Amino acid sequence: MNTQADHTRILIVDDHTLVRDGLRQLLQTQADMEVVGESGNSAAAVALAAMEQPDVILLDIEIPGGDAAATIRQIRHSSPESQILVLSMYEGPHLVHALLAEGIRGYLLKSIQWQELVVAIRAIRADRTRVILGVSPDSLNLAHQGLARSALSAREREVLDLVAQALSNSQIAARLGLTEATVKRHLRNIFAKLGAVSRLDAVNKAAEPTHRKPAPPRTRHGTTDR
Repeated sequence: MNTQADHTRILIVDDHTLVRDGLRQLLQTQADMEVVGESGNSAAAVALAAMEQPDVILLDIEIPGGDAAATIRQIRHSSPESQILVLSMYEGPHLVHALLAEGIRGYLLKSIQWQELVVAIRAIRADRTRVILGVSPDSLNLAHQGLARSALSAREREVLDLVAQALSNSQIAARLGLTEATVKRHLRNIFAKLGAVSRLDAVNKAAEPTHRKPAPPRTRHGTTDR
């Protein structure tokens, strides 16, 4: 019989109501898991984390209201015992490394099976030194090969050049004849490819020499022990 201490209290952070509903229904079928809150934006996620102090936070990488790294820093400040498990549509090897540096406990693709998510939650709850990486080894290796600006499409480079000129999304859209939503999509792709956590970070990373190689994390069988 499970005691309250055995339960993993989970906060779900995703801007899509359908995704949150699906995750909640899934997790509530697990006898040792309890969903204690849901949020669709960064500010609400930070506030809920501070109020509920959940054991695990499932965080969508594209949460509105703030970049992922800033949201993670705020959550870790307001709820330092919470373990953050990032869910993403992108492999983004540079982004994985950047968020690991912010203290996340896992990075999983949304294409995984639900059983894998449940296993990952239990793993980081049971072992506070374990980090779960649900991306391919080849993808992680790309982070050490200097993707930088060469990884961007011609349109993405155009967008980034205008970002470097301090233009807003609406100004970039007008300059390039795009919708603002398209500019935002290009920026998400740029951030994922460069592992950037802000507009300035993306500009700086694109300007870095491609021969620079960050030290790789210690990995084994898809997990990182830190």
